[in-house]
Amino acid sequence: MTRPRAATVLELLKPITWFAPMWAFACGIISAGVPLSGNWLMIAGGILLAGPLVCGTSQAVNDWFDRHVDAINEPDRPIPSGRMPGRWGLYIAIVTSLMALALAAVLGPFVLGAALVGVALAWAYSAPPIRLKRDGWGGNSAVAICYEGLPWVTGAAIMAGTVPDWRILLLALLYSVGAHGIMTLNDFKAVNGDIRMGIATLPVRLGVERAARFACLVMALPQMVVIALLVSWEQPLHAAAIGLLLATQFVLMRRFLRDPAKFAPWYNATGTTLYVLGMLISAFALAGIVGGTQ
Repeated sequence: MTRPRAATVLELLKPITWFAPMWAFACGIISAGVPLSGNWLMIAGGILLAGPLVCGTSQAVNDWFDRHVDAINEPDRPIPSGRMPGRWGLYIAIVTSLMALALAAVLGPFVLGAALVGVALAWAYSAPPIRLKRDGWGGNSAVAICYEGLPWVTGAAIMAGTVPDWRILLLALLYSVGAHGIMTLNDFKAVNGDIRMGIATLPVRLGVERAARFACLVMALPQMVVIALLVSWEQPLHAAAIGLLLATQFVLMRRFLRDPAKFAPWYNATGTTLYVLGMLISAFALAGIVGGTQ
């Protein structure tokens, strides 16, 4: 049986997509307020879990079940090009799923539970009959949870050795909600194709202008709640820093809303960067709060 090259396997797993969950995982580590020394093996295992394994699984699953569509739209991708022969794409998705769960079991029961949810969502997003990606509500929610919330609580759980503090869980949830808007930004580039393929992304369902306004609202509201929470938790400097980032996002949103289809990639690069910087700031705020109560 012909085997794919290592470079082709790596291309299938799309390393560029690993950044978001690994960033969220780092935020979780910081938010736990636990010293890093003595935890490096656990941290390395968590990075491997969040990026190459769980996120890589989602990419492999997606490419396998989209192989017929990709043969038309993106024939140079590993599977439709033939560089990933036979059913190797499916085999890799199964193996990385099992590897993710095995590593998560070593890292602890709470981490295993989070990994089970993440792997299940990775398959449900792309695989029939569920195929959440056909709908902008469920599909974007699944990706947002997998890329932001689950890695965050996984990082915190690894450091704390138990279920994370409720304030960590709350902020991870809020940033997951906001990430739904980030996922919507990715849908503006292929509205016409999605209409032809029957994929009901939010730009298809709501129209481009309404979907753009909704994405901005969904990104902004959770950040406003985070700011209010940090003020109530006596972290005014961190709240002010996130407020400044949000105010800058509002300025950038005005340009994005003038022509969402044109400026969505630009806003994804600029506004999203400010969003994830706010995640990091809130993680440091939580470290001061949670670390001081332990």
